[in-house]
Amino acid sequence: MSNFLESLYSQATFNLKPSPIREMLHLIRRPGMISFAGGMPDPEIFPVEQFKEAAGILDREGKDVLQYGTTEGYLPLKEFLAEWTAPKMGRKLATDEILITTGSTQIVDLLSWVLIDKGDWVICEEPTFLGATLTMRNHGASFLTVPCDENGMKVDMIPEMVEKARKEGKKVKFIYTIVNFHNPLGCDLSLERRKKLIEIAEKYNLLILEDDPYGYVRFDGEEIPSIFSMDTSGRVVFACSFSKILAPGTRVAWCAGNKEVIRKMTVFKQGVDVCTSVVAQAMVYEYCRLGHLDSFLPKIIDHYRKKRDAMEEAFRKYLPQGEVKWLTPRGGFFYWLETPKVKAKDLFEKAVEKKVAFVLGEPFFPNGGGEHNFRMCFTFASKEQTEEGISRLGEALRELL
Repeated sequence: MSNFLESLYSQATFNLKPSPIREMLHLIRRPGMISFAGGMPDPEIFPVEQFKEAAGILDREGKDVLQYGTTEGYLPLKEFLAEWTAPKMGRKLATDEILITTGSTQIVDLLSWVLIDKGDWVICEEPTFLGATLTMRNHGASFLTVPCDENGMKVDMIPEMVEKARKEGKKVKFIYTIVNFHNPLGCDLSLERRKKLIEIAEKYNLLILEDDPYGYVRFDGEEIPSIFSMDTSGRVVFACSFSKILAPGTRVAWCAGNKEVIRKMTVFKQGVDVCTSVVAQAMVYEYCRLGHLDSFLPKIIDHYRKKRDAMEEAFRKYLPQGEVKWLTPRGGFFYWLETPKVKAKDLFEKAVEKKVAFVLGEPFFPNGGGEHNFRMCFTFASKEQTEEGISRLGEALRELL
């Protein structure tokens, strides 16, 4: 039977790679396991009552929102986003500059349909979000990876990379960057580097996909202007989502960009899922219209700030000093740790024996690396679980050292 199927599979199927995080779910769900692996929001802070109130839109518009909707998105939600995002975007968007999608991974998928031919190249951070690179790779992309420091991607390295690649006949299409509270690094791309990135995109005729799923979940420091707000020629597609600022179960995200690019993404979306759930979009809109997004978001931020502080405190208390390196994120969901003397895979195996889990660093490196790195999510576990889990992690690390 398998030989029969192999003769029918597409080439893409033979190159298919599953998400390591999704593949870990069976492990994470073992009884007694404390997980810092999946980048999941805390269900304890989900605005259940407020969202139930938003379901009242079904009383008024149920016959409409239970019907097929436009592929571009539910117009009242787009009009709300045009106003609400104006401070971050630098201006009020036109509704035809916005596309509502089914989660932000669909933005990566649709833009890949628009821009990537098999064998094309994408510039991204090293490491970067594995969900995005898996999607791009499925479209046939390869990656030029740029190292990072506490100020994000070292953008000064990009020109030489692009010139070398083009001399070798490679087609470089766009730059993918996670600008705020990077997944997995936790750092911000500095203002200076954002400005430089726009200049580079202009000079080398590249687009920028500015992925910002965590930007509204800032704990400390001043907000840094978006790359989109600096763009004067329509080179930036900005991606964001309600997953972190409301709840991921809504599966409602949005992107903003050049009208021509948005239109082409929309046409591809017609063949992917026709439209994002109109019911979900309408309920998200009503939630926003009732003022819950603005009133509840500070509670989410405060809740996660306390969780970050609890993890930071536990690191200092339980991890062997001088043997582990990390950057304290100013927002978002993640810590990125480095253990120079211990391989993360060995630590993972020892930690799982003690019923604590994290995500290995290697899958976040599209071209290899990360053997001594791992990612820890601080948003999902309770404060007590964080304390206990990192105590166990410290034991595991000391045993290996």
